[in-house]
Amino acid sequence: MGLGPADWQGKPIIAILNTWSEFNPCHLHFKIVAENVKRGILQAGGLPLEIPVLSVSETFMKPSPMLYRNLLAMETEEVLRSQPADGAVLLGACDKTTPGLIMGGISSRLPFIFVPGGPMQKGNWRGTTLGSGSDAWKYWAERRAGNLTDEEWSEIEDGIARSNGHCMTMGTASTMTAIAETLGLTLPGASSIPANDMAHFRMAAESGRQIVENVWNDLRPANFLTEDSFTNAIVADMAIGGSTNAIVHLIAMAGRAGFSLPLSKFDEVSRYTPRLADLRPAGRFLMEDFYFAGGLPALLAQLTDILHGDTNTVTGKTLAENIGSAQIFNKEVIRTRENALSQEGGTAVLRGNLAPRGAVIKHAAMEPRFLKHTGPAVVFRDYEELAAKLDDDALNVTADSVLVLQNAGPVGGPGMPEWGMLPIPKRLLQAGVRDMLRISDARMSGTSYGACVLHVAPESAVGGPLAFVKDGDLITLDVAERKLTLEVSDEELNARKAAWKPAPTEFTRGYLSLFLREVTQADEGCDLRFLGSSGETPEPKIH
Repeated sequence: MGLGPADWQGKPIIAILNTWSEFNPCHLHFKIVAENVKRGILQAGGLPLEIPVLSVSETFMKPSPMLYRNLLAMETEEVLRSQPADGAVLLGACDKTTPGLIMGGISSRLPFIFVPGGPMQKGNWRGTTLGSGSDAWKYWAERRAGNLTDEEWSEIEDGIARSNGHCMTMGTASTMTAIAETLGLTLPGASSIPANDMAHFRMAAESGRQIVENVWNDLRPANFLTEDSFTNAIVADMAIGGSTNAIVHLIAMAGRAGFSLPLSKFDEVSRYTPRLADLRPAGRFLMEDFYFAGGLPALLAQLTDILHGDTNTVTGKTLAENIGSAQIFNKEVIRTRENALSQEGGTAVLRGNLAPRGAVIKHAAMEPRFLKHTGPAVVFRDYEELAAKLDDDALNVTADSVLVLQNAGPVGGPGMPEWGMLPIPKRLLQAGVRDMLRISDARMSGTSYGACVLHVAPESAVGGPLAFVKDGDLITLDVAERKLTLEVSDEELNARKAAWKPAPTEFTRGYLSLFLREVTQADEGCDLRFLGSSGETPEPKIH
């Protein structure tokens, strides 16, 4: 109960880790958020100390911000260890900041609360509601097809981001903050509040007051997170139709708490979790609508029979207690169990000879005709070749073709960039095609959509079967059976493997060199974490 050496005249010292940056438009309001957190800490008798940490911006960081999630996790852990802090408030929003901060916070073993930055306001163009990311991909396709002028496209760009905050679709940012709330790391309802709503600043101040109480009560997430907490998080992810990126982040976060999440667990939970949130890109509405419909507590309250309600949270209450009085105020945005959008979750895990260690697909956000599909492969060896050949009239591609991108995984990218939503060739766009089966070892933006098979493991850059696919090979996807099959014989696959050679890397020093030396694959038991110094894969709980 008593304070350690970090106390200052009897006051607990609270570190506010702020990921504000002028290069991160999702976090531009964080200076105001931090001031409200400080106010709450002072009101509760604590001493706030603001510390800037890496802002992992989805917009500007190249080649992929995924490279830097672990760097933020390392910085968070070491800052909290090296500074005289009794507890922490972690400010994050943009995709990788949420898992990075939480991974470091868990490893620090201090009391902490996560304060999500909140989604931006709904976009608007000529009376049409726009959702960030999702409608950018949609209207960019129309522009490439010749259906939009440059002036119209500029108007869409001007109207799609009307305020501070992260993407207001159910992309990776909204998915990960919802997961943080379900894990019990935020105040109830915190993840749904729009960034510019005054309720957000009140929540920030209340978080400041709560963390001081948690320090006195020694309430540490590292101690109260359980395997059931992470099962609850998967339930929430499936029910909201969340981003495929949630899988790699949840595996990493669970690992910091000492738990292993196999890919089979995600598919198991998906099969019994109904999808209740009608949110873009898999639905119609946006996060502002979700908030006014009751937010995440209202959705979780529909799932009490499949949630572990006895898990603890930063409020000192259980999850069941936090959501006990929640109600739905718009049953179009948040469905009841009786009117679910589907009887299973939005993401499926695939296996087969093309992905022996797994792949994922967000089947809730694609054309149903691809749920079972066979087509000939059109292969691109890397993203540069894709960009060079995609719109070439000589490209042998039809609407039934399967676009395959190689060398875009954790090692090949490097860092598993969001290239998995391969653009549809211009010739097909002009013919009216708006979805195709696409396969890669990359990730895709959580705001994107389409029949995109992602996270193929092992990846092509380390000699996974994806590396051996050739133009014209038949590939079969069967979502119901969870199968992804390259229709060639084992003998032929083995012959291609024997002839394969890895490409040399251009990264020979610095953080990228370290990443490529130590990175693992995006499959079960692995989470893009750093390995031990021996080079051998440690047990999943060691991160």
